[in-house]
Amino acid sequence: MDRKLQFLESFNASGSDGTTYKVCGYEHLVRDESVADGLERWESTGEIEYRLADGTRVEAHRDGSMRIERSGVELQRLAEERMHA
Repeated sequence: MDRKLQFLESFNASGSDGTTYKVCGYEHLVRDESVADGLERWESTGEIEYRLADGTRVEAHRDGSMRIERSGVELQRLAEERMHA
Protein backbone atom coordinates (compact mmCIF):
# COMPACT_ATOMS: atom_id res chain seq x y z
CA MET A 1 0.00 0.00 0.00
CA ASP A 2 1.47 3.35 -1.04
CA ARG A 3 1.66 6.03 1.62
CA LYS A 4 2.70 9.67 1.65
CA LEU A 5 2.67 12.69 3.93
CA GLN A 6 0.74 15.87 3.20
CA PHE A 7 1.91 19.10 4.82
CA LEU A 8 -0.78 20.67 7.04
CA GLU A 9 0.79 23.47 9.06
CA SER A 10 3.90 24.86 10.68
CA PHE A 11 4.31 26.91 13.83
CA ASN A 12 6.93 28.03 16.31
CA ALA A 13 7.14 26.44 19.73
CA SER A 14 9.15 27.32 22.80
CA GLY A 15 11.16 24.46 24.29
CA SER A 16 11.71 23.83 27.98
CA ASP A 17 15.41 24.22 27.12
CA GLY A 18 14.87 27.90 26.16
CA THR A 19 15.16 27.27 22.40
CA THR A 20 12.49 28.21 19.83
CA TYR A 21 11.69 25.38 17.40
CA LYS A 22 9.80 25.25 14.11
CA VAL A 23 7.26 22.41 14.23
CA CYS A 24 5.60 21.00 11.09
CA GLY A 25 2.39 18.95 11.02
CA TYR A 26 1.69 16.28 8.41
CA GLU A 27 -1.28 14.06 7.59
CA HIS A 28 -0.73 10.45 6.51
CA LEU A 29 -2.37 9.53 3.19
CA VAL A 30 -2.78 6.17 1.44
CA ARG A 31 -3.40 5.58 -2.24
CA ASP A 32 -7.07 4.84 -2.94
CA GLU A 33 -7.06 2.00 -5.44
CA SER A 34 -10.82 1.40 -5.30
CA VAL A 35 -11.37 3.60 -8.38
CA ALA A 36 -9.50 2.45 -11.49
CA ASP A 37 -9.84 5.59 -13.61
CA GLY A 38 -6.12 6.18 -14.15
CA LEU A 39 -6.03 9.18 -11.80
CA GLU A 40 -3.99 9.21 -8.62
CA ARG A 41 -6.32 9.43 -5.62
CA TRP A 42 -5.23 9.67 -2.00
CA GLU A 43 -7.24 9.21 1.18
CA SER A 44 -6.49 10.31 4.73
CA THR A 45 -5.72 7.63 7.30
CA GLY A 46 -6.68 10.03 10.09
CA GLU A 47 -3.12 9.90 11.44
CA ILE A 48 -1.30 13.19 12.04
CA GLU A 49 2.39 13.46 12.88
CA TYR A 50 4.57 16.36 13.95
CA ARG A 51 8.27 16.86 13.28
CA LEU A 52 10.79 19.60 13.85
CA ALA A 53 12.07 21.36 10.72
CA ASP A 54 15.16 19.09 10.87
CA GLY A 55 12.97 15.94 10.76
CA THR A 56 13.12 15.00 14.45
CA ARG A 57 9.82 13.51 15.59
CA VAL A 58 7.63 15.36 18.07
CA GLU A 59 5.22 13.46 20.31
CA ALA A 60 1.86 15.26 20.35
CA HIS A 61 -0.63 14.28 23.04
CA ARG A 62 -4.41 14.63 23.15
CA ASP A 63 -4.16 17.28 25.86
CA GLY A 64 -2.16 19.50 23.47
CA SER A 65 1.20 18.92 25.12
CA MET A 66 4.20 18.16 22.91
CA ARG A 67 7.65 16.69 23.57
CA ILE A 68 10.65 16.21 21.31
CA GLU A 69 11.13 12.46 20.96
CA ARG A 70 14.12 11.00 22.84
CA SER A 71 15.19 14.36 24.30
CA GLY A 72 12.58 15.07 26.96
CA VAL A 73 12.30 18.71 25.83
CA GLU A 74 8.71 19.88 26.33
CA LEU A 75 7.28 22.24 23.70
CA GLN A 76 4.72 25.01 24.09
CA ARG A 77 3.12 26.40 20.94
CA LEU A 78 3.78 30.14 20.62
CA ALA A 79 0.91 32.52 19.93
CA GLU A 80 0.94 33.67 16.33
CA GLU A 81 1.85 37.27 15.73
CA ARG A 82 -0.91 39.31 14.18
CA MET A 83 -0.36 41.58 11.24
CA HIS A 84 -1.19 45.25 11.78
CA ALA A 85 -2.95 47.05 8.95
